[in-house]
Amino acid sequence: MSNTTRQSNAAARERLEALTDNTSVDVERLAEELAAVTALLDREVSLRRILTDPAQPGDAKADLVQRLLAGQVGGETLDLVSGMVRSRWSASRDLVDAVEELASLAEIIGAERSGALDDVEDELFRTARIVASAPDLRAALTDSRAGGPAKAELVRTLLSGRAHPVSVRLVTRLVTLPRGRSLEAGLDALSKLAAARRGRVVAVVTSAIPLSDRQKQRLGAALAKLYGRPVHLNLDVDPEVLGGISVRVGDEVIDGTVAGRLEEATRRLAG
Repeated sequence: MSNTTRQSNAAARERLEALTDNTSVDVERLAEELAAVTALLDREVSLRRILTDPAQPGDAKADLVQRLLAGQVGGETLDLVSGMVRSRWSASRDLVDAVEELASLAEIIGAERSGALDDVEDELFRTARIVASAPDLRAALTDSRAGGPAKAELVRTLLSGRAHPVSVRLVTRLVTLPRGRSLEAGLDALSKLAAARRGRVVAVVTSAIPLSDRQKQRLGAALAKLYGRPVHLNLDVDPEVLGGISVRVGDEVIDGTVAGRLEEATRRLAG
């Protein structure tokens, strides 16, 4: 991400934070409208190019947004998007990415308001694990030939009654408008966004057997000390690791599993 886009992203987030500090704002509606704008900009390539053209005055681009969206979305959404098109973006898709992220963040703020953010974060991780272990399900959710309504119905069948409505909406949007991402990458990005809301790091911990509460507390404390921030543990059990644990934080992997040590020893022998 370029510095220009990073600064514009930060400004957009600040506007959303200021807006949603007002608890009277309907964050579910805001998220739904921002998701609709995402779909529009993703579909209309020429429009998003106009709205990110650095040669065009910011006020002119904001006026175009007002003409296009007035009466289609609420005032809060209109103000947010108008502010975003006044900013500079390194690529036209950066604007679409940012609007989509604001839609997801609005949902996450709604989950935080209701005290359900921890549940949503865990449900997103569990959904990723279910998808990874069920190739037929993954194929159905990512089939480019299947229509959005069919995929949305499949998500509802999978999650409704088992997950928070915010989780259902986030996953539904992800599968109906993937925008070239893998399902795994999309779920991972949503999990990180939820964790970042609490200012904490996400660690994916894989062990051969479930960790005890004491083990989880000790591991969480050790990782928090290592990374200098609170760490949320997403726990996964995989008998194939044989023993020990593997911890993944972002792109960094701390592998203390027996399987990992055997694999490393095999590589060394082969070398």
